[in-house]
Amino acid sequence: MAGIVTELWSRGQVWLRAHPLVSDALLAAVLLAVQQSLWLVAPAPGDLWQPSWLASTGWAVGEMLAVVLRRRWPLVAVAIASLSALGTVFLAPAVQSGGVALIVVGYTLGAYLPLRRALVATVALWAPMLLAGSIWPSGLLVVPVWYFLALNLMTALVVFFVGRTVHNRRAYTAALEERARAAEANQRALAEQAVADERRRIARELHDVVAHHVSVMGVLATGARRVLTRDPAAADEALTTIEETGRTALREMRRLLTVLRTEAEPAAELAPQPGLGGIEALVEQIREAGLPVTLRINGAETPLDPGVALTVYRIVQEALTNTLKHAGQATALVRLDLDRSCLQLEVSDTGRGPRPDGGRIGHGLLGMRERVALYGGTLRTGPRPGGGFRVSARIPLEQFDGKGADT
Repeated sequence: MAGIVTELWSRGQVWLRAHPLVSDALLAAVLLAVQQSLWLVAPAPGDLWQPSWLASTGWAVGEMLAVVLRRRWPLVAVAIASLSALGTVFLAPAVQSGGVALIVVGYTLGAYLPLRRALVATVALWAPMLLAGSIWPSGLLVVPVWYFLALNLMTALVVFFVGRTVHNRRAYTAALEERARAAEANQRALAEQAVADERRRIARELHDVVAHHVSVMGVLATGARRVLTRDPAAADEALTTIEETGRTALREMRRLLTVLRTEAEPAAELAPQPGLGGIEALVEQIREAGLPVTLRINGAETPLDPGVALTVYRIVQEALTNTLKHAGQATALVRLDLDRSCLQLEVSDTGRGPRPDGGRIGHGLLGMRERVALYGGTLRTGPRPGGGFRVSARIPLEQFDGKGADT
């Protein structure tokens, strides 16, 4: 039960901070109730007690309007509080409210306004009272003039300095919080930079280890091939060493990828990466999505490096996706020409082509270019002479037999 009450209280505080006009109205209602309750306990002197209480209530309601408006419109609150106080002093001295609005508004000016504006507004709030009290006939005041002036002046100074103390405290706290946030962000950036530097250092070391193992494997494979017919035992020993070295290199490669992978990257999928065999399924999916696509593969079947095959698949996927999104009513053609030295890929469509602002050129095409450049190829993208858009890639092929590169 206590937890529920605490939670409701916390939510109420947050809501009131977000709605200052409502919170100030509640404060004005509480002050009005307390003030008029005290009036009932100690009524004003004179024969007309009840009318004086009613008159006091009326004046107090007008006075509390300044409390309601003090943070939203402080200058309006200054005018209302000052005029209300003057009215109760000189128009109806028997129903003086005690200047509650003057005190609350004076505190608000010191606590919420910049120093110069706060000083000017405070003078505008209290000066009419002090000036009128010094020139008005003393017979209309219930206290001596000097006491009236000293009391109001002291009250104005105390209230203003209390407000400024609160203002400075809030500014100091806000500065500390901002400094703490900046220090935390700086510390986090330094930690991330240290982690990144350490990862790069480890990656360089592991790269050297992997490169050494691969070089050893290449040398041993060459030696094994040369002695295979003359000394099968030596060739078998070399192949065993190649096997062990390959496993070691694979373990180091996995460690290298673990070091390079950041926490923000998604986990790798367990399914095998697509290659040339997945292009037909991809084309069929695009057809089902509403784009007529023709697939043509020319040339003898040539074993491809898995990385090259994945690059071809991703280029086709990105190009057809762009065509589906931007080409409108169109058809598409995917043509793949293979031989033992080169791979030629072209994806073209008959759509409306790129927009004048270059909207078709995005991160996808940049990714294609990076993939093709990784294998020493070239990528060309642009509008077709007869209309539409074309993506053309040329990738040179090294001798690849499906088991390893021929060194």
